[in-house]
Amino acid sequence: MNASQPQRWPYLLLGCIGGVAGVLFLCALCFLSGVALMRVSAPASLPAETAGFPTVGTGPAVGLIRIQGVILSGEPTSPFPDGNTYSKAVVEQLRRAQSNPDVKAILLRINSPGGSVVGSDEIYQVLRDEIDKPVVVSMGELAASGGYYIAAGADKIVANPATLTGSIGVILTVANVQELLNKVGVEVTIIKRGELKDELSPFREMTPEERALWQRIIDEAYDQFVDVVAEGRGLPREKVLELADGRVYTGRQALALGLVDALGNLPDAIQLAADLGGIEGKPRIIEFRRRPSFWELFTFQFARPLGSFTLRDLVETNRQWVVQYLYVGP
Repeated sequence: MNASQPQRWPYLLLGCIGGVAGVLFLCALCFLSGVALMRVSAPASLPAETAGFPTVGTGPAVGLIRIQGVILSGEPTSPFPDGNTYSKAVVEQLRRAQSNPDVKAILLRINSPGGSVVGSDEIYQVLRDEIDKPVVVSMGELAASGGYYIAAGADKIVANPATLTGSIGVILTVANVQELLNKVGVEVTIIKRGELKDELSPFREMTPEERALWQRIIDEAYDQFVDVVAEGRGLPREKVLELADGRVYTGRQALALGLVDALGNLPDAIQLAADLGGIEGKPRIIEFRRRPSFWELFTFQFARPLGSFTLRDLVETNRQWVVQYLYVGP
């Protein structure tokens, strides 16, 4: 070798070391994401009160699906739970339970104040039109408004005596921050084409025309809720109208009014579902949960954490105001 020629082996060695390090780094990410995927996809351990029900093995089972937190339409943007329920995930879980030959009955565990009108109805429609297996609802602390809307699509409803349920009604909340902005010296200019293009603007009072327009929308959603309860519970529409003033009822009150079928806790609802599904003895439980993709888990490593709710969120001009089946009590 000519002494004047540069020696290339140090560069080759560094390149090999860098390549190996890169491969090891990617392997580590794959391993960590795989572990996270298994943790998110694996069935959650059941509460202590259901310890007598097996979760492994083969044979007839009750499919458990949880609806908790605020009900939203669509799907989450993060693979990890945020405390809310998304209609697309529940619909997928219902269809998986329906197609699983081991699942003889489906149990919905609802602990929710309700939420999106569309999200609640998307779940209800699948319950009514696609599921032919027995469906039982077990109510937790709260199964109100949209949570009750979904429950109305079940064959049987079991509530704890102290469960808060009902809240049959519709709400739309619009903030008016005009005076606040005036005090701090902020002026908002809106350029529009179309008289109602800025309807529900938080920067001014609602006009009588806007109020009448949105009251008609609220009334339509309310009538839909009443019809769902009357059909699902087999109650005269007139009786449902008497109950549908937005108030919540305890489980014991709901039983007397015909809004639920029995009082009990999760184990009682599991056993009822097993009985309706023709399962003898203690049923096995299969819990269905949303399975995030590997890519979701991988990209989540770099996701920006959610920030806190601020005044900007309240007055954001592109905020989407939605009609909700939502209980807004304390």
